[in-house]
Amino acid sequence: MRALQERTYERVGSARTKSVDVRLVAATNRDLEEMMAERQFRSDLYYRLNVFPIRIPPLRERREDISLLVRHFTQEYACRMGKRIDAVPAATMQKLERWSWPGNVRELKNLVERSVILTSGNTLAISLPEKTNGAIDAAEVVGNFEEQERIVNTLKATKGRVSGPNGAASRLGVKRSTLLDRMKKLGIDAREVKSQLMY
Repeated sequence: MRALQERTYERVGSARTKSVDVRLVAATNRDLEEMMAERQFRSDLYYRLNVFPIRIPPLRERREDISLLVRHFTQEYACRMGKRIDAVPAATMQKLERWSWPGNVRELKNLVERSVILTSGNTLAISLPEKTNGAIDAAEVVGNFEEQERIVNTLKATKGRVSGPNGAASRLGVKRSTLLDRMKKLGIDAREVKSQLMY
């Protein structure tokens, strides 16, 4: 407290006062005023820190940034993984812009990284739950990614063949129409999977 206000301090066991010449930056995602009211945060410390407050709005309040961040993270991870991903479907981007992001940019970044890992073609495949009025259901998203990975791996094993005795539907134990519906929802294109196996 004294170092913040007086810019001086004494080392433990020393009587000599030393000066401090620093600029202190503090950050939090908590409501400190509310915490002060509940006596969970010292008011004297708050007023010493709160000299020049800068509020960074959460991602849900700056949705215009989402498309820029998605493209940036997509290129970053695609380059790192040696992939070429040129496009993000407009419908997918609209869904992302409607989400409430409790984990802010870090949550979006993690979602894009998982999507790049599982994308088999040149178009980013992001699997999202259908609901759009709240936060992402993490368990549902993970389930979609696991299903997406399983279908893509099966299509690779069948060289892009969906139907027939040795097709992906047969191997996965589902009807051809069911598999095609799931592929459409998960953004999987059998032709893209097959074309990748040719290189």
